[in-house]
Amino acid sequence: MIIPGAAGLLPDELNQYYMLSPSFRGKQIFRQIAQGKLSFAEMTDLPASMRSSLAAWPLRRASVAEKLAGEDASVKLKLRLHDGAAVEAVLLSDKEGRLTACLSSQVGCPMACAFCKTGTLGFLRNLAADEIVEQFLFLADLGAKPQNIVFMGMGEPLLNLEAIRKAVSILTHPEGLNISKRKITISTCGIVPGIMDLADNGPWLRLAVSLTSADDKTRSALMPVNQKWKLAELKKALLYYQNKTGDRISLEAAIMGGENSDIASARAMAEWIKPLKAQVNIIPWNPVPELPYKKPERQELEVFERELQRLGINIVRRARRASSVSGACGQLGDTLLHNAPDSSNTP
Repeated sequence: MIIPGAAGLLPDELNQYYMLSPSFRGKQIFRQIAQGKLSFAEMTDLPASMRSSLAAWPLRRASVAEKLAGEDASVKLKLRLHDGAAVEAVLLSDKEGRLTACLSSQVGCPMACAFCKTGTLGFLRNLAADEIVEQFLFLADLGAKPQNIVFMGMGEPLLNLEAIRKAVSILTHPEGLNISKRKITISTCGIVPGIMDLADNGPWLRLAVSLTSADDKTRSALMPVNQKWKLAELKKALLYYQNKTGDRISLEAAIMGGENSDIASARAMAEWIKPLKAQVNIIPWNPVPELPYKKPERQELEVFERELQRLGINIVRRARRASSVSGACGQLGDTLLHNAPDSSNTP
């Protein structure tokens, strides 16, 4: 029997699972989990008899296997899960000192994007809601509660949408961490049914989509997801999401030297974006030693960016953060899966 982690339960579920009475005990426990308590023994506002009866139940199922501190105040944690598998979570700090928690949604990733380290691992399983929430709690243990959350870690969030929904309901709950949904970004490589589901059923978070190229041939070579859902289908889904939510969409463009960095690529991207209310986040490719790509030259990147701007596209160049701990975009995956990868969830 797998004992569920309390971090994945809402107040009413805590009451039901632990058979608590009176019912306000669930809220008490929920609040203290959010505050970082690691055991029921630490919850001194509970009666001693209740603390004793609950002592054998874990509040968290994962543990920190490795901690790496970066030169830019970033921290990467490798978390060992209850079954021996591992995932990585990253704490990012910007120039103003605002903290962002970068969370994983799967062990490994089935999407096999050619330029991403995680894509080389294969796929083991989805994470449960408590395993997602615990990543945030472990990052908050480092000293301060992150103000922002990005589901941009290991895995494809829209292939684990129900667990994401449950985790978000916990992370945003007013009795607990109370993170604003406007401070949460969910990133996808382009799972069209997941985008439609998110538009119809929520939660309405900030949406980021890894675009990388607006040429079907190039994108299919770099991102196998494009072999199932072409760019035209992806744009249709994004327009549907935008019409439902009214939100601007972020388009992530990982730029690799000599691959997708020329003026023709910029013009194709600008043409594809036109109907969308979108911002393009330019991400100079973060090196992964075993992958056959290279960082774009400075001039190469500037020419690409200028052409997008000339064509009226709003762009932001993403700062390279956490690269010193292999925690930047596309670098996560210094973990060993304890079983052979399973590709059964590949679209």
